[in-house]
Amino acid sequence: MNLQGKTVGYAITGSHCTLAEIMPQIQRFMDAGAKVVPIVSNSVQVTDTRFGTSASWLEQLKNITGSEIISSIVDAEPLGPSKLLDVLVIAPCTGNTTSKLANAITDSPVLMAAKAQMRNLRPLVLAISTNDGLGLNAANIAKLLVTKNIYFVPFGQDNPVQKPNSLVANMELIPEACDAALDGRQLQPMLIQRMFSA
Repeated sequence: MNLQGKTVGYAITGSHCTLAEIMPQIQRFMDAGAKVVPIVSNSVQVTDTRFGTSASWLEQLKNITGSEIISSIVDAEPLGPSKLLDVLVIAPCTGNTTSKLANAITDSPVLMAAKAQMRNLRPLVLAISTNDGLGLNAANIAKLLVTKNIYFVPFGQDNPVQKPNSLVANMELIPEACDAALDGRQLQPMLIQRMFSA
């Protein structure tokens, strides 16, 4: 990977069960010499779950990146005119965020950051984590698959027996997917078989 000196926007949405998986990937960006600009959705800012409190996740994010967290639409808007980000990744990217992105809805800091990145014709990488990826959200994912400058972290069904519509990215491939996107490439294979327990 060639991420040295790159500025990576790392946007986090409310797939709370996935947050522990993505923190080590943020550290990998830092270890590779990238600057990471953290961005969080409203859900991540205020929701405590059995997977951890919002305060603990925000503190961990700030400690890893050493940067102030973008947590409002107003603070995310300047990412467009400043052209700050070389690549923006949304990880995890929930079904809610996926559907809004596909339908041009901008009502959160993460979606404003995505809009800014697309305005600048720079790569946007999605690491989906949604229970309805093969349900109602399949149409939205298909829309994004053919949208210029949008790339996906390879994904697959995480539990086809108990949750047949659920799709989750392999979060360990986030840095590699971003590196490929910076070269204008979709990391392959995009559709993968995930390990799961019935």
